Parts: sequence; C-alpha cells; structure tokens
Amino acid sequence: MTAEIRVRSPASLMRDPGHCLSLGLGSGCMSRAPGTWGTLAGLLVYGLFFWVPLPVYLVVVVTAFVVGIYLCARTARALGVHDDGAIVWDEFVGIWIALAFQPSEPAWIAAAFVIFRFFDIVKPWPISWLDRRVSGGLGIMVDDVLAGLYALVTLLVFQAIILP
Repeated sequence: MTAEIRVRSPASLMRDPGHCLSLGLGSGCMSRAPGTWGTLAGLLVYGLFFWVPLPVYLVVVVTAFVVGIYLCARTARALGVHDDGAIVWDEFVGIWIALAFQPSEPAWIAAAFVIFRFFDIVKPWPISWLDRRVSGGLGIMVDDVLAGLYALVTLLVFQAIILP
C-alpha cells in the first residue's frame, strides 16, 4: 500500500457489485495478508470453472483481466489509493493464469498457490519495474498477471521434469 490516505474503507464499498469483485468478494478486506486471502478466494472461484474446456477457461481469464483493469481502477479511485492492498481481483486473475494447463489435482493447485504468491511478493524483474511505472487499473493488474505467468512457466517446467 502506498503512503496515500484512504478516502473510504474497503468494507464500505462491498454493496456495489463491481467493488465487491475488485475486493475479491470481501477477501481483500482482511486486515492481514489480503493478497494471500485474495489468492485463496481466487482458488475457491477457480473451483467453479476449472472443468470447462481450455479455450473457454482462457476466455474467462482474459475477460477477467480486461474487466479487472476497469474494476480495479474504479475501486482505487473510490478508496483514494492507487493500489490499495484490499484490491485483490488481480490476485484472482494471477492465480487463474498460474493454474492454466495444470492438472487439477490438489498437489498442483497447492504448488500453483505457493509459487504464485512467491512471485507476487518477491516481484522479480520486470514485475517490480512495471509495478513502479504503470499506473491505473493496468498498473494494478500487470504485476499479478506477470507473477501468474512466471508461476505458470515454473509449473510447466516442473511438469516436464516430473510427468515425462
């Protein structure tokens, strides 16, 4: 979270469906580790559509990304903070990217969670560079999308090694 002052509390926005989504269905309103809670909530939502054919899954994820740019920017404006920690829709999309092409088995899902959170927290280059330089809704979304892509690639390499 930046040094900006919140104009409103995240919980006060929950009645609005768009804010509710960008706040991760309320998971972002947790006082500690909202990104982790948001990622866990994203896993729960993943359970609703992981079974669809891959092209449909990818359309859902891309749509969630595009809509997320707008929703996250709107909620950031309402909160008065560019990338408030309570905005976790980006974590939803990031974990869904990490889970693309993965076996839907608990071990792979858990690995995706851990690896995605690692990249989201550590923010290796160019994630950290983009996080500092891209503003608005795209700026909120881009670091988690890249963390999701890093996790996806890492998991695909693990699959190639473990599942010959």
